[in-house]
This record gives sequence, C-alpha cells and structure tokens, in this order.
Amino acid sequence: MALQIETIRATADRVAASFHLDVVDIEFTGGSKHRTLRVFLEKDAEARAKFAAEAAASEEAGLPKGVPVEQLSFVTHEDCADFARDFGTVLDVEDLIPGAEYTLEVSSPGLERKLLKPADYTRFIGSIAKLQTFTAVENNRHFTGRITAFADQTVTLDLSAVKQKGKNKKAPAQHLVNLPLANIEKANLVAEI
Repeated sequence: MALQIETIRATADRVAASFHLDVVDIEFTGGSKHRTLRVFLEKDAEARAKFAAEAAASEEAGLPKGVPVEQLSFVTHEDCADFARDFGTVLDVEDLIPGAEYTLEVSSPGLERKLLKPADYTRFIGSIAKLQTFTAVENNRHFTGRITAFADQTVTLDLSAVKQKGKNKKAPAQHLVNLPLANIEKANLVAEI
C-alpha cells in the first residue's frame, strides 16, 4: 500500500485549522521500521497578525531582538502537542500511513525556514535568503542575498546585502540577480540575529 502524501497533507491542514494553525511543510523520511513523518506548523495569518500587533504595541514582548516579527511562527510547545495528539489519532484511525510503526514529529519551521511557494517569497521580501538553482545563473548556482522583489514568478536578490564568500569578498555597491521560480531547486531564509 503506497503512502498518499496529498491525503495526509489535506488531513493535516484540516486538523491544523481547528487549532488556528497552518501547515508549512510535511516530510516523510526513512524506510522499514525507521519511518518519520515531520509536520512543520505556524499560527494562521490572523493569529500571526494579532501577535505582531501586540509585539509592536509592547516594548517587552519577549521576542528575539533583531529578528523580523514576520519570520516568527508563534507556535508553542502546547500547540505542537495538541496538534500531534489529534493528528496522530486521525492518522491511525484512517490508516493513512500503512504499517504499524512510524514516528510523528511536529515543530515550527524555525527561523531558517524553507521557502516553498510563491507566497513565501512575497511574505519575506526584505529578508535574507539562501537559494540554489537547477541551472547556473551568472555562472553560479548558489546565492545568498536579500529578497528585494517577487514579480512574474521571478525572485530578485540583492547580493550586496551580505558578505559573499570566496576570492572576491568585497560586496559590490548593489548587485541584483533575477532568479526564475522554476529554476529554484532549494531556498530557505537565513536568520539575522
């Protein structure tokens, strides 16, 4: 019996919505008796906006200094535990993961979260990201820079926003690179602390 990841994702979305959470990503790894289903959660947009407004109104919000509020998922340990309890029950009752043994891990996506969909690039304009492309752009497949724009399925990175590695360590005045979304193999944020 094959694993139906889209059915699992739809079920996770349904359970997460009941807790005012959004599913960011799902990973299924391993084989045989060492299988792991990882679910990454964040508060839904309404709850994130509420927390961001409270943080802006309060000087002592308890938030990490220097971290953009938008990068925070605001997910607590209790959120993860409540979701895991209900989602694990549904997985077992509906037998969505064939075989008896698997581990369910639930967490926030973290500060260096993956960028998976077009909305992520729009949401994190102004953040530093590390991207890897399928094919070379300007003789390079690895880029680290500040996301300055996302339009027409193209991400614009300012490479001068971070100190580059290699022989040429001087940052140019402003060096923009345009990367088509279809050419991006992997992308994640870089924590600015």
